[in-house]
Amino acid sequence: MITNRTYTVEPWRVRETALDLDILAQSESVFALSNGHVGWRGNLDEGEPHGLPGSYLNGVHELHPLPYAEAGYGYPESGQTVINVTNGKLLRLLVDDEPFDLRYGRLHAHERTLDLRRGVLERTCEWTSPAGTRVRVRSTRLVSLTQRAIAAVEYEVEPVDRRARVVVQSELVTNESLPGSDGDPRAAKALQSPLEPEEDLALGTRLRLVHRTRRSGLRVAVAADHDIDAPGAVATSGESHTDVARLTVSTVLEPGQRLRVRKTVAHGWSGARSRPAMSDQVEAALAAAAHGGWDGLVADQRAYLDDFWSRADVEVHGDERIQQAVRFALFHVLQAGARAEQRAIPAKGLTGSGYDGHAFWDTEMFVLPVLTYTAPEAVAEALRWRQDTLPAARDRAAQLGLRGAAFPWRTIDGSEGSAYWPAGTAAFHVAADIAHAVVRYTAVTGDTGFERETAVEILVETARLWRSLGHHDPHGVFHIDGITGPDEYSAVVDDNTYTNLMARSNLLAAADVCARHPEEAARLGVGEEETAAWRDAAEAVHIPYNEEIGVHEQHTGFTRHQRWDFDGTGAEQYPLLLHFPYFDIYRKQVVKQADLVLAMYTCGSWFDAHCDEDQLAANFAYYEPLTVRDSSLSACCQAVVAVRTGHLRLAYDYATEAALMDLADLEHNTRDGLHIASLAGTWVALVAGFGGTRRHGDGLRFAPRLPERLSRLAFRLQFRGRGLRVEIVSDAATYSLLSGDGLTIHHHGREAHVNGDEPLTLPIPAPERRPAPEQPPHRRPAPPAGRSGTGAEAPVTAGAGPRTRCRGGRGTGGRVRRAGCRSPSRGRP
Repeated sequence: MITNRTYTVEPWRVRETALDLDILAQSESVFALSNGHVGWRGNLDEGEPHGLPGSYLNGVHELHPLPYAEAGYGYPESGQTVINVTNGKLLRLLVDDEPFDLRYGRLHAHERTLDLRRGVLERTCEWTSPAGTRVRVRSTRLVSLTQRAIAAVEYEVEPVDRRARVVVQSELVTNESLPGSDGDPRAAKALQSPLEPEEDLALGTRLRLVHRTRRSGLRVAVAADHDIDAPGAVATSGESHTDVARLTVSTVLEPGQRLRVRKTVAHGWSGARSRPAMSDQVEAALAAAAHGGWDGLVADQRAYLDDFWSRADVEVHGDERIQQAVRFALFHVLQAGARAEQRAIPAKGLTGSGYDGHAFWDTEMFVLPVLTYTAPEAVAEALRWRQDTLPAARDRAAQLGLRGAAFPWRTIDGSEGSAYWPAGTAAFHVAADIAHAVVRYTAVTGDTGFERETAVEILVETARLWRSLGHHDPHGVFHIDGITGPDEYSAVVDDNTYTNLMARSNLLAAADVCARHPEEAARLGVGEEETAAWRDAAEAVHIPYNEEIGVHEQHTGFTRHQRWDFDGTGAEQYPLLLHFPYFDIYRKQVVKQADLVLAMYTCGSWFDAHCDEDQLAANFAYYEPLTVRDSSLSACCQAVVAVRTGHLRLAYDYATEAALMDLADLEHNTRDGLHIASLAGTWVALVAGFGGTRRHGDGLRFAPRLPERLSRLAFRLQFRGRGLRVEIVSDAATYSLLSGDGLTIHHHGREAHVNGDEPLTLPIPAPERRPAPEQPPHRRPAPPAGRSGTGAEAPVTAGAGPRTRCRGGRGTGGRVRRAGCRSPSRGRP
């Protein structure tokens, strides 16, 4: 049963009412603040106790050797790992010479609140020292969404019952000690004290440290300034050393008097700029922040988020936990990309060091859809980063004997970071995922400048990859062999359906964009013969289909493999990748994350054109009993297709799982950082699932349906300069134009026009009832508390029932980290 006891359930806040050291690392991830450039984990202000210290700058990493038992041609030589940069959060407190450490003395109250509307983390606590002095401490922390280099803290100390000598030590600390790594020991050694000192300064209330990474050659500068307020005399002193700069503030306070320290921290990094230039950069950022001061930062943060929520809010009636979770998700997805500005959006954002800080295909297929409809400027920046990495992708393709661009499966700087080639190099679908995101962004925004300057180049180079990677057989059918699709439990296969359909879309989009922008195409050497070859390959791509059982195959031959022994697999043996050899997993019918089901969602127009509703239902019913969801990416996709095939209660359970992935720590590894793609999947499950939202060409289609547990769902979208609000109840949907010109949409196949005069309300047809599909033992989505299963829907055997038709099938953790889950060479739970 899914429960949510760690945090209170409130619509606009995530609140922790007591300090539990056993889940401290999880809370540090949940309470992390970021703007896509700077990331601060939710560590306690005093620094200790902690689960995982974390201060990050997007793109700052160190190189380390990749482990190989046997080296081979084309294997990546170096891995990349995000590093902990200079920590500017620290404000240590001493009360009558006793360190303020919550493990000692007596803690009377402790509360932390993440305010999703104000974008701040607030903390209040009351503590009695071992010597008997009682104090009240309050702090407010933010990472600015308007000034990307800036983070700040307001810290207040107040004696409660007697006079107290109070000392606050504000610090910048570099090369902090971190928990031991369970990965490659050579990597751990390479990442010990990765920053070499270049400059340290303490002058007045100003602190500054400048360092440079040993191997990647990146220079990092962090500076801090302080505003101090107290009722009486205050003494201050500063000191600096190679890895620490400290400002000490001391005073004597009577009961009810307060010492307030406001600390503003500026961050910067570069692989090219000199040390003096970096020092000047962070000093200038501090000067800009000082113009409005703390109050200005807080006001700007609220204004930024007010604007965001006016465009992006999702309202859920009937489940308070999902209401909180979707806003929590939207907030963290925004934080991950808001000010990334031509940098990657990592799988954990800047909330932790999980997955070594790498970006995967998750960004383009899960995170960017949310931002495209809510904060599209962040999407353009993320895709421009991919364009900036094209030289490395071209070099990688050439090394592999291919044309075009082979984008990495996991990376920080644009080079391949996976040492396990079946899951890394062979996962070529990432190229089509990026192309898909490019097409989605241009279609939703109508940004022709971006299409001309960025989209053409990305689409051309990815199309060239597919044309050289695939081949036509003697019958003219186009095949893409020896690749790995999204499902990492099926590696190096022929004609993965998801990959082939995504490649098809990529090839057609490239040909179309070259026709719209002939000058840019000519500059890239694209001629009519090449675009014709792309179209030929796209129309002839092979989509595997098993005529005997009437389902599409995840890849050629998948349905003839032996089924995994699910009955003989215990609940404690999941995720499978941590308990069974890949050799055994690869040759069985078992699915880590929805693959064919994902294709039914992302390539829905192809399935609409070639399959009827019974076919879609049969596909879903076949793959449900095989999908173990050892990936956090799976549940939201299954929710979307469950709605499409009429299984609303099952979809609700999957949506709940996606929504509570981190708030309930379902994978037991939230301590390493949030699952940003799964958080985005909460929005996907609600908006694309229950909202039935689809982009079709340059238009929007909706097929909304609500499960019985939800009484109302409302969401907002940005589309081609319009603001649209969709409100759904059990039997009707209402479309309201909030801004912009009138818009033609489709509602359950019916064309309708929405204008600014009055909302448009349309009825929702009842879904066709079908028997509920089964899931593997121990892997059913945990239903919400108070409900024991998927209700009246009866289970059926996968693939059973009447034969269906398909047109054109052929050629048209928690406290205990799970061992290996952070390894750079294996799959991801």
